[in-house]
Amino acid sequence: MEYTVQKLATLAGVSTRTLRYYDQIGLLRPARVRSTGYRIYGQPEVDRLQQILFYRELGVGLEEIKELLASPAFDADRALREHRDKLLEKRQQLNILIANVELTLAQRKGETTMSDKQKFEGFKQKLIDDNESMYGAEIRAKYGTEQVERANRKIKGMSEKQYAEVERLGEAIHEALAAAFATGDPAGELAQNAAELHRQWISFYWDRYSPAAHAGLAQMYVDDERFTAYYDRTKPGTAAFLRDAILIYTGQQA
Repeated sequence: MEYTVQKLATLAGVSTRTLRYYDQIGLLRPARVRSTGYRIYGQPEVDRLQQILFYRELGVGLEEIKELLASPAFDADRALREHRDKLLEKRQQLNILIANVELTLAQRKGETTMSDKQKFEGFKQKLIDDNESMYGAEIRAKYGTEQVERANRKIKGMSEKQYAEVERLGEAIHEALAAAFATGDPAGELAQNAAELHRQWISFYWDRYSPAAHAGLAQMYVDDERFTAYYDRTKPGTAAFLRDAILIYTGQQA
C-alpha cells in the first residue's frame, strides 16, 4: 500500500512537518515524488518510519538513528528484539511508579503504612533505568559491568536524605558551573568549586573515588555527544570547560 505524506503522518501519529524534515536530512526519503510534488511512501518506508519512531521513543537522537539504519550491519529483526527488551524495561519502570503512587494514596487514606525507603524506590529505579538506557553501553565498556552494578546497588541503598542530597548537588553543580563558565578560567576558584561539587555528586554513585576515574569521566563528557549536549544545552563549550576544570582539580592537567 502507498501513502501520501498526509496519510502516513496520520497513520503514524506524527506531523507532516516531521516527515518533510526526515526527508530533508536524509533519514526517511519517500519512494518517489509525483510530478505534482506529492511525496509517496511505500511499505519499506513505512517499516523504516516504524524503526525511527521506536528509536525516538527510546531517546536516541536523529543523527545516531540515521547512522544505525545506514550501517551495513543493521539487522531489523535484532533491532526489533532490542526495542522490545527496552520497552519492557520501561513498562516495568512505569509499573513500579504506578505501584508507588497507589501505595502513597493508600497511606494518605490511612489504609496502609509506607516507609520512607518505599517512597523513593520507584524514583531510584527510574534513575538507574534512565542511566542504563542512555549511557549503559559506554559506561560498562569504560568501567566494567561489576563497577556499574555496584553503583546501581549503591543508588538502591540510598536513604531519603542521601537521595535529596544527590538532587541538591546536581542543581548546585549546574549553578556553580554557569557562574564559573562566565569567568572563562577552569583553574579559577569558581570552576574548582564546581569540580569539587561534581566529586561529591559522583561519590554517591561510586563505591570508591579515584582522581583518574574522575578525569576519565570528565573526558567522556566531551567525547560522547550525548553528554556534551546535556552540558552544552545552555552554553556551548560548557562540557569542555567542566572537563578542563576537573582535569586541573584531579591533577591530571597542569
